[in-house]
Amino acid sequence: MINLQMFPAMGSDYRSRAQMVRVITEAWAELNLYCPACVSDKLERAPDNTPAFDLSCSECGQHFQLKSSRRWGQSKIVDAGYDAMLRAIRSDRVPNLVYMQYDGTWTVQNLLIVPYFFFTESVVEQRKPLGPKARRAGWVGCNILIREIPIDGKLVVVQEGRVRPADEVRRGFDHLRGLSTVKGELRGWALDVLRAVRNLNKSEFTLEDIYQSTSALQALHPNNRNVQPKIRQQLQKLRDLNFLEFTSPSHYRIL
Repeated sequence: MINLQMFPAMGSDYRSRAQMVRVITEAWAELNLYCPACVSDKLERAPDNTPAFDLSCSECGQHFQLKSSRRWGQSKIVDAGYDAMLRAIRSDRVPNLVYMQYDGTWTVQNLLIVPYFFFTESVVEQRKPLGPKARRAGWVGCNILIREIPIDGKLVVVQEGRVRPADEVRRGFDHLRGLSTVKGELRGWALDVLRAVRNLNKSEFTLEDIYQSTSALQALHPNNRNVQPKIRQQLQKLRDLNFLEFTSPSHYRIL
């Protein structure tokens, strides 16, 4: 499942290395990846020039966007148009992200999947418009701030060359699936509060601990003037979704 060298793209005529890497990695993914959201053991490549996604599951209809790099641990991933990404988030049309890292021998070292419902406006960064001499002058792209996605939403498939069992990945996806039922801005709030909880680096915490993130959450949601009641509401939602449990009044434990 690991090596990419089997694909004879190196001697082919490609306009750029980026195009070559895309062809190789997509071919590898079609042969080796499975759907984490259902029992299907195969993903199918999208037709050439399909916007927004690269792979799909014929069983459950999930879409996947593949990003690959020789570097790992990046804080952000370059993506497509900023406005298009915001529209996709607001209409729940973002594909699941497959993020792959390979080394100099074309061996897959790390691969994770971020479920589509972990994408909120808080994890998208607007890039500067292209300059006037660019072919698409004025176009504005975006970055996915991978560092801002809670660790819960990064499902490990390959870690340091070791493949994680598919049933574990699928159980992880199922555990998170409840978030997909939370719509719009409320999901953004739930994930921002979950990230704040994770940033405490504590297995147990108090309401006062999480209130330390009030200013940061206010900055992310400038139109809301009742941040602390909103925090309490989202802690309740995270409890209902089995991310947290209440151990005593104003005391919580991460599950």
